[in-house]
Amino acid sequence: MAYVDQQALIERFGTDELEAIAADGQGGVDADTVQRACSDAEAEIDARLNGAGYTTPLAPVPASIAAHAADIARYRLYDDQVSEAVSKRYDDAIRFLRSVARGEIKLGGSDDPSPAEATVTLHSTPGIFPGGSF
Repeated sequence: MAYVDQQALIERFGTDELEAIAADGQGGVDADTVQRACSDAEAEIDARLNGAGYTTPLAPVPASIAAHAADIARYRLYDDQVSEAVSKRYDDAIRFLRSVARGEIKLGGSDDPSPAEATVTLHSTPGIFPGGSF
């Protein structure tokens, strides 16, 4: 499952903005350009989280990752015309990912993936009652 796609970008930022930053020359959105930005965002997130012990791609995708993936993809779509607000959201996303990688923020919870689980082995000694009954 992708962290972000064209529909998610439209829902977060609107069709008008997406048409402005990924125009297809015919008044629509260039789906290939958007997909490339989304893939780049996912690759950047995965690269940062792999070093922190997370198995990527993340599945299910935590909501925080989906939101930050959208900000990263949007930043990439703006290329060299990025506004201060878009740049700040990108910087915030990178700070968040660095915090996750350092272990300051955990992608935990019942629905979120977590770093590789530790294996626990329990050892017991024989009981004091023979035959295992009281």
